[in-house]
Amino acid sequence: MKNYIIVFAGCGIGGALRHCVNVWVPRVAGTNFPFHTLTVNVLGSFAMGVLAAYFGLKAEGSQAWRLFLATGVLGGFTTFSAFSLDTALLFERGTAGIAITYALVSVLASIGGLVLGLQLVRSLA
Repeated sequence: MKNYIIVFAGCGIGGALRHCVNVWVPRVAGTNFPFHTLTVNVLGSFAMGVLAAYFGLKAEGSQAWRLFLATGVLGGFTTFSAFSLDTALLFERGTAGIAITYALVSVLASIGGLVLGLQLVRSLA
């Protein structure tokens, strides 16, 4: 139960940070392009790389810190960071074909799922 509380606390912080980016970036960059989402995805992926390298190389940090930062804060900020880490790890393992397939299927299936969800609710309205 303790781990869930740690993750939930991190998600709250990550979600609040995402909201700040979603409000601030359009004020600076405009609304003609989803720079806010791009910013969240790039910053979250960068942060996941920093955390993964630090925890992997230094072997420091408890499981609680890993859950709080990677799963909680970054999960609340963007799940794209986890997707990016999974893809990079597949490349590092020498499975480029699987990495490319995973990336393509993830993006296309996610967009497809969103479109299907939109159509479902719109058809019921």
